[in-house]
Amino acid sequence: MRIGQAADLVVVAPATADVLARAAHGLADDLLTNTLLTARCPVVFAPAMHTEMWEHAATTANVATLRERGALVIEPAEGRLTGKDTGKGRLPEPAEIFDACREVLAQHLAGRGTPGALDLAGRHVVVSAGGTREYLDPVRFLGNRSSGLQGYALARAAAARGAEVTLVAANTSLPDPAGVKVVRVETTAQLRHEVVSAAAAADAVVMAAAPADFRPVAPSDSKIKKAADGSAPAIELTQNPDILRELSSERLRAGQMVVGFAAETGDETGSVLDLARAKLARKGCDLLVVNDVSGGAVFGSAENEAVILAADGSSVAVPRGSKSALAHVIWDQVATRLQD
Repeated sequence: MRIGQAADLVVVAPATADVLARAAHGLADDLLTNTLLTARCPVVFAPAMHTEMWEHAATTANVATLRERGALVIEPAEGRLTGKDTGKGRLPEPAEIFDACREVLAQHLAGRGTPGALDLAGRHVVVSAGGTREYLDPVRFLGNRSSGLQGYALARAAAARGAEVTLVAANTSLPDPAGVKVVRVETTAQLRHEVVSAAAAADAVVMAAAPADFRPVAPSDSKIKKAADGSAPAIELTQNPDILRELSSERLRAGQMVVGFAAETGDETGSVLDLARAKLARKGCDLLVVNDVSGGAVFGSAENEAVILAADGSSVAVPRGSKSALAHVIWDQVATRLQD
């Protein structure tokens, strides 16, 4: 009894189909289920079972019941199970389970939610991350410095708040966040296709990726060689589609929130915020997260600071801190507007 009463967080990993069933039905025939019944803190389940067991109607109903009560049931990973079996039902990597639990505990201690109240539960969100590549030839490409860290932090934070999360990741080497569906892409065209496809069923789309603005008109099928006279090749570029503006102007679901990112440096035409406000109006999104990247700040860093501009004219300044902290402030803004 005292274990559950005194706990700050209860984690069940692995959570079998049997454990999920007993927890959903309030059985208390051993130490674990007694602890679950007496716990008044956040509870996290990390399921692990065969695919058929995870997809069974009984398990689906039990998971839905636990989530309705405010427990976080992490989506299992896909991969090798036992024997020759593969599919959905694999226990997520321990480090990713730890990250998910840390997000839940941080959210709870920050007062963003109480046990039984995950503010993104029942919501489907799409997050893009990383930087796209546009190939000049089989070995060279146009790209950018986006690491994907902020997009991954957004995906983890949304999952910790109960959302179903699809993460479209462009050219990152980061491990898949626990409970998140990850779709990997390389080019801007591929990013657009996957984001637009996933957005059709999404309550919110957050474009944290950095798509390349241009691509070569005619990529070479073979490696471009140096010219004997030292001249450089002429490479004709064309603009890539503007994914953020397309999502904003063609909302694929009623009430859908669209969030963009702006990496600005400021120039002779205006300050970082001047340029960002113009971009917000031009893109038509609901929120724009503005990063001052002068001198290469933000890229690859574990920390970030930003100003979140809203289409209604309001703004929120987020001081320098972890990318996870910024992610939660962004979801605070999204969750509030989804409830309006």
